[in-house]
Amino acid sequence: MADFLSFRDGDAAQEPAVTVEAFTGQSNATAVRIEPGEDARDLLPHLDRLSLVEVNFPAYGDGRGYSAARILRESGYAGELRAVGDVLVDQIVAMRRCGFDSFHPAKPLDDAAVERALNRYDDVYQKTIDGRQPVWAKRHPEKIYG
Repeated sequence: MADFLSFRDGDAAQEPAVTVEAFTGQSNATAVRIEPGEDARDLLPHLDRLSLVEVNFPAYGDGRGYSAARILRESGYAGELRAVGDVLVDQIVAMRRCGFDSFHPAKPLDDAAVERALNRYDDVYQKTIDGRQPVWAKRHPEKIYG
């Protein structure tokens, strides 16, 4: 059973994450935790000093964290982006596609189930931050999809 997953090279960040409010009010934090309802865009001026951004998922049906991840990655954030909380195995693929590269679920995930989820589909349908080419772009290679 996996209580932490990382798809990054090297060690996972170990710094304790502070709230967005605490982070923007101090100069030495390198890890922050985004709660539902907080705006990831508040962190954009500080991306160069962040080594870890945790995004809290208090309930599996709360999808606001997906938007936070995509905003950060599309803005150039290259540090560790960790999904924490009510993270389910069937969400891992979508979360990875939005830019999450580590996971700390509230309940451990079955290793075999994670492996099956990550390898279930060869093709994807939406363009996202992970760089995988969508199947519709493969069908029409003469067109450039950016």
